[in-house]
Amino acid sequence: MDPKDLEAISSYLEEEAKMREQIREATSELEKKVRTMTGILNKVHGTPTAQFPELIASIQPYLGSVHENLETLTELVKPEEFWRVKDMWAKHLQSAVYVICMCEWLKTGKLATIDQVSKELGVKPEWQDRFVLASEDYLHGVISVTNELARLAVNAVIMKDFELPGKIYTFVKEIHSGFSLLNLKNDPLRRRFDSIKYDVKRIEEGKPAFPSLNSNFSDVEHSSFWPDGALP
Repeated sequence: MDPKDLEAISSYLEEEAKMREQIREATSELEKKVRTMTGILNKVHGTPTAQFPELIASIQPYLGSVHENLETLTELVKPEEFWRVKDMWAKHLQSAVYVICMCEWLKTGKLATIDQVSKELGVKPEWQDRFVLASEDYLHGVISVTNELARLAVNAVIMKDFELPGKIYTFVKEIHSGFSLLNLKNDPLRRRFDSIKYDVKRIEEGKPAFPSLNSNFSDVEHSSFWPDGALP
């Protein structure tokens, strides 16, 4: 093998290793911030509905600075190499999507679209060849919302909130219907989609425990929670 070729390969591998180490460091900072936000959001299970706005407000300082971490990652990624390295931070980004979508539902009862989430994260159009919010990462975040809302439905009853579970049931059913329209070829995503069916079942199985809610589950108005632009 030509020594020049070996030298070029060695140089490339060194640059690759350096880039990945820098990405790992930047990703570590994003992970810490996301972990803090999800920890705060987890308090929703013991928080009365009237105090949701206060809980959401406590997350905003962390969420508002996530764009700084993403900008750092963008600077490290070479043009056209995003898809080769995105898995290094995908789980943390999915968790950030979950936080944004969960907060939006707690505020409005609606699903944040992928464009809304991208804007909230501070993703810029000029980053397109180095960083984007991929559809699968958005969908993973949405599924996490349904998983957590199913848990919230149970805890809401324990706190004697007999309206919230009905709203959650309607929303989760709508999300399940929306996912059913997608041709999911991503194996991890398809497996996680199955969990939504169990979320619906989990809420339905709780109906006999609180009879006053039975009418809510059958008569609640089914508005669309997949607004224009929500489905990737």
